[in-house]
Amino acid sequence: MNLVGNWSYPTAIKFGAGRIKELPEACKQAGISKPLLVTDKGLAALPITQDTLAIMEAAGLGAALFAEVDPNPTEINLAAGIAAYKAGGHDGVIAFGGGSGLDLAKTIAFMAGQTRPVWDFEDIGDWWTRADASKIAPIVAVPTTAGTGSEVGRATVLTNSETHYKKIIFHPKMLPAVVICDPELTVGMPRMITAGTGMDAFAHCLEAYSSPFYHPMSQGVALEGLRLVNEYLPRAYADGTDLEARAHMMSAAMMGAVAFQKGLGVIHALSHPVGALYNTHHGTTNAVVMPACLDFNRPEIEDRLDKAAAYMGIAGGYEGFCARVVELNEMLGIPAKLSALGVGTDKIDLLTEMALTDPSVGGNPVAMTVENTKALFEAVI
Repeated sequence: MNLVGNWSYPTAIKFGAGRIKELPEACKQAGISKPLLVTDKGLAALPITQDTLAIMEAAGLGAALFAEVDPNPTEINLAAGIAAYKAGGHDGVIAFGGGSGLDLAKTIAFMAGQTRPVWDFEDIGDWWTRADASKIAPIVAVPTTAGTGSEVGRATVLTNSETHYKKIIFHPKMLPAVVICDPELTVGMPRMITAGTGMDAFAHCLEAYSSPFYHPMSQGVALEGLRLVNEYLPRAYADGTDLEARAHMMSAAMMGAVAFQKGLGVIHALSHPVGALYNTHHGTTNAVVMPACLDFNRPEIEDRLDKAAAYMGIAGGYEGFCARVVELNEMLGIPAKLSALGVGTDKIDLLTEMALTDPSVGGNPVAMTVENTKALFEAVI
């Protein structure tokens, strides 16, 4: 199979090995002549980033870089990024990296021209209409992991440094104008990151598929995304140079992000506060809590996961699906409990409170309460 394509779902996507070379054309398509490349601290000095900056410079786009991005970005990172954007006289952003880099880059492009604080644009009702849409800078997204799918999303996640709550910031124009998905950029990912980001994509697809809301298009996309992760994540983890597996995982990540407009649920409701308080890796946290969350939702999702298991070639219906999740976690070196990630039991009440205010709660098929959510935290820590 020739794994190359030009897609528009929901934005222009240039997919295929080696297509990072088309970055100057993508910037031109987006109307960007002086971009700021935003990435995280860990990626800044790596060859894939330096090679990308060289492509930009050779095309006359400059080589401006901002990399003060924490694993769970905050409004402090955002303010520094906006200052760098304005100081450099930039007219657009290249969002480069994993979920943290992509999210902060998109938020910089969104907020650089706004006058209200970022929290005024939380994904609540029509708060996004408060923004001056004409002042939102264009974005070209270049993912280097296969996990969050933020490259095809209209929202970002930002942690409030004072309250430690994670907030979803939304605006339709935060959707990147062009996406370059080049699986060669993911080849150097450490195995731990391959595992965590891959299970993040699986969690997005699983929760979208399980959500009680009606969105058959998203449900179909989520189901195929689950199949791709199940089949290709073990291959990508075993051999990071397997470009076919890397390509399918990048597709699955985008599919998860497209699908979860149908809703997320308890997995993310738990992992968001854990990440905010303990700075854990988001996808890995999702994977740790996933088996217990499947049990939590069993009364409402058993029949649906029977069908998913059959489609994915997993024997045993719901039970077989759950066993496969545990098997994947063990195969990928994912710990069985959050305590292995440094999470303690001293903040369970706060974690419970934060989980129940997370936007993901509304998409869970089983109603979450103080009692059952606290019990769930006790089970996964």
